[in-house]
Amino acid sequence: VQLQASGGGLVQAGGSLRLSCAASGGTFRTYSVAWFRQAPGKEREFVAVSTVQNSREYYDDSVKGRFTISRDKAKNTVYLQMSSLEPEDTAVYYCAAGRPIISAISSSSMYGYWGQGTQVTVSS
Repeated sequence: VQLQASGGGLVQAGGSLRLSCAASGGTFRTYSVAWFRQAPGKEREFVAVSTVQNSREYYDDSVKGRFTISRDKAKNTVYLQMSSLEPEDTAVYYCAAGRPIISAISSSSMYGYWGQGTQVTVSS
């Protein structure tokens, strides 16, 4: 399956953006789909995941209450709605698909398919 991430851009602090991750050559139906991000000079970090194992969503504490991950099965697309954005949210955001075990849901090594990344810049 190929993943295409889009929706990034420049936004002021407190603003909102919605990222999209579209699948082609396959379906998200049997995959957990996650968002990760990587800021300059930092390691890639987990943001959120929509699982198939138990149909739940998990979030990193830094985005809980501000970001929402959702699926549109008809469009084979996963979204990340980001609100109350902060300059610390500035990063390249990547979507990823895989079949991770729940205990390692936030580990990037659990995901075998990756999109190309989309830049999110939050100005103060």
